[in-house]
Amino acid sequence: MRLLGPISTLLLCATVVPLLAQTPDKALSTVEQTLVTSEKSLIEAKKKDDVAFFKRTLSDDFSLVGVDGTLLQQQEAIDNLGDADLLELTPYGIKVVTLNDSAAVVTYDAIVREKPEEDQGPPPRYQHFSSVWVKQGDQWKLKFHQATSAHWGDW
Repeated sequence: MRLLGPISTLLLCATVVPLLAQTPDKALSTVEQTLVTSEKSLIEAKKKDDVAFFKRTLSDDFSLVGVDGTLLQQQEAIDNLGDADLLELTPYGIKVVTLNDSAAVVTYDAIVREKPEEDQGPPPRYQHFSSVWVKQGDQWKLKFHQATSAHWGDW
Protein backbone atom coordinates (compact mmCIF):
# COMPACT_ATOMS: atom_id res chain seq x y z
CA MET A 1 0.00 0.00 0.00
CA ARG A 2 1.41 3.35 -1.04
CA LEU A 3 0.69 6.21 1.37
CA LEU A 4 2.29 9.29 -0.18
CA GLY A 5 4.38 9.80 -3.26
CA PRO A 6 7.19 12.36 -3.51
CA ILE A 7 4.92 15.08 -4.93
CA SER A 8 2.22 14.49 -2.29
CA THR A 9 4.83 14.62 0.47
CA LEU A 10 6.21 17.87 -0.94
CA LEU A 11 2.72 19.41 -1.12
CA LEU A 12 1.93 18.29 2.42
CA CYS A 13 5.17 19.79 3.72
CA ALA A 14 4.55 23.02 1.80
CA THR A 15 1.15 23.29 3.50
CA VAL A 16 2.00 22.18 7.06
CA VAL A 17 5.42 23.80 7.61
CA PRO A 18 4.17 27.39 7.10
CA LEU A 19 1.29 26.68 9.50
CA LEU A 20 3.72 25.42 12.13
CA ALA A 21 5.92 28.46 11.64
CA GLN A 22 2.91 30.71 12.29
CA THR A 23 2.04 28.97 15.55
CA PRO A 24 3.20 31.36 18.27
CA ASP A 25 5.31 30.09 21.14
CA LYS A 26 3.60 29.94 24.49
CA ALA A 27 3.55 33.49 25.84
CA LEU A 28 5.58 33.98 29.01
CA SER A 29 3.63 34.79 32.14
CA THR A 30 4.51 37.91 34.10
CA VAL A 31 6.45 35.82 36.62
CA GLU A 32 8.37 34.05 33.84
CA GLN A 33 9.19 37.40 32.19
CA THR A 34 10.37 38.79 35.54
CA LEU A 35 12.64 35.80 36.15
CA VAL A 36 14.11 35.81 32.64
CA THR A 37 14.89 39.51 33.13
CA SER A 38 16.37 38.78 36.58
CA GLU A 39 18.57 36.02 35.16
CA LYS A 40 19.77 38.26 32.34
CA SER A 41 20.59 40.93 34.94
CA LEU A 42 22.60 38.32 36.86
CA ILE A 43 24.55 37.49 33.69
CA GLU A 44 25.28 41.18 33.08
CA ALA A 45 26.34 41.64 36.72
CA LYS A 46 28.73 38.70 36.36
CA LYS A 47 30.22 40.26 33.23
CA LYS A 48 30.71 43.58 35.04
CA ASP A 49 31.85 42.06 38.35
CA ASP A 50 28.97 43.97 40.04
CA VAL A 51 29.25 42.89 43.69
CA ALA A 52 26.51 45.36 44.75
CA PHE A 53 24.05 43.53 42.47
CA PHE A 54 24.93 40.20 44.07
CA LYS A 55 24.55 41.58 47.60
CA ARG A 56 21.03 42.85 46.93
CA THR A 57 19.92 39.87 44.80
CA LEU A 58 21.19 36.77 46.64
CA SER A 59 19.15 35.29 49.47
CA ASP A 60 20.82 35.02 52.88
CA ASP A 61 21.01 31.23 52.48
CA PHE A 62 22.30 31.32 48.88
CA SER A 63 24.52 28.47 47.63
CA LEU A 64 26.55 28.18 44.45
CA VAL A 65 27.94 25.07 42.81
CA GLY A 66 30.69 26.09 40.40
CA VAL A 67 31.56 24.33 37.16
CA ASP A 68 34.37 22.57 39.05
CA GLY A 69 31.89 21.20 41.62
CA THR A 70 32.94 23.56 44.42
CA LEU A 71 30.11 24.48 46.82
CA LEU A 72 30.16 28.08 48.02
CA GLN A 73 27.87 29.76 50.52
CA GLN A 74 26.54 33.30 50.20
CA GLN A 75 29.56 35.47 51.11
CA GLU A 76 32.05 33.13 49.42
CA ALA A 77 29.84 33.20 46.34
CA ILE A 78 29.64 37.00 46.38
CA ASP A 79 33.43 37.11 46.53
CA ASN A 80 33.69 34.65 43.59
CA LEU A 81 30.67 35.32 41.32
CA GLY A 82 32.21 38.27 39.54
CA ASP A 83 34.91 37.30 37.09
CA ALA A 84 37.24 39.88 35.62
CA ASP A 85 38.74 37.24 33.28
CA LEU A 86 35.39 36.61 31.59
CA LEU A 87 35.62 37.25 27.85
CA GLU A 88 32.19 35.97 26.84
CA LEU A 89 29.01 34.73 28.49
CA THR A 90 26.27 34.32 25.90
CA PRO A 91 23.10 32.59 27.13
CA TYR A 92 20.64 30.76 24.90
CA GLY A 93 17.60 28.54 25.39
CA ILE A 94 16.40 30.17 28.61
CA LYS A 95 13.53 28.25 30.20
CA VAL A 96 11.52 28.90 33.36
CA VAL A 97 9.85 26.15 35.38
CA THR A 98 7.45 27.64 37.91
CA LEU A 99 7.26 25.49 41.04
CA ASN A 100 4.64 27.56 42.87
CA ASP A 101 3.75 31.24 43.38
CA SER A 102 7.02 31.93 45.18
CA ALA A 103 9.61 29.60 43.61
CA ALA A 104 10.89 28.83 40.14
CA VAL A 105 13.87 27.28 38.36
CA VAL A 106 15.53 29.06 35.44
CA THR A 107 17.77 27.00 33.17
CA TYR A 108 19.78 27.85 30.09
CA ASP A 109 22.87 26.99 28.15
CA ALA A 110 25.68 29.45 27.52
CA ILE A 111 28.85 29.92 25.56
CA VAL A 112 31.55 30.82 28.09
CA ARG A 113 35.02 32.08 27.32
CA GLU A 114 37.54 33.05 29.98
CA LYS A 115 41.22 33.82 29.91
CA PRO A 116 43.09 30.59 30.65
CA GLU A 117 44.75 30.37 34.06
CA GLU A 118 48.52 30.12 34.17
CA ASP A 119 48.69 26.39 34.94
CA GLN A 120 45.32 25.32 33.50
CA GLY A 121 43.50 25.51 30.23
CA PRO A 122 40.30 27.47 29.77
CA PRO A 123 37.12 26.27 31.49
CA PRO A 124 34.52 24.36 29.47
CA ARG A 125 33.31 26.58 26.64
CA TYR A 126 29.72 25.30 26.80
CA GLN A 127 28.01 25.28 30.16
CA HIS A 128 24.51 24.65 31.46
CA PHE A 129 23.22 26.93 34.21
CA SER A 130 20.40 26.35 36.69
CA SER A 131 19.10 28.97 39.12
CA VAL A 132 16.48 28.66 41.85
CA TRP A 133 14.63 31.92 42.48
CA VAL A 134 12.38 32.43 45.52
CA LYS A 135 10.04 35.28 46.25
CA GLN A 136 10.74 36.98 49.59
CA GLY A 137 8.19 39.67 50.29
CA ASP A 138 7.76 41.44 46.96
CA GLN A 139 11.27 40.67 45.65
CA TRP A 140 12.68 37.68 43.81
CA LYS A 141 15.94 36.48 45.35
CA LEU A 142 18.45 34.02 43.96
CA LYS A 143 18.67 31.06 46.35
CA PHE A 144 20.79 28.60 44.35
CA HIS A 145 22.91 28.68 41.19
CA GLN A 146 24.82 25.87 39.49
CA ALA A 147 27.10 25.78 36.45
CA THR A 148 27.65 22.43 34.76
CA SER A 149 30.09 21.67 31.97
CA ALA A 150 28.35 20.68 28.74
CA HIS A 151 30.46 18.88 26.17
CA TRP A 152 29.63 19.28 22.48
CA GLY A 153 31.02 16.69 20.12
CA ASP A 154 32.67 13.31 20.50
CA TRP A 155 34.78 12.34 23.49
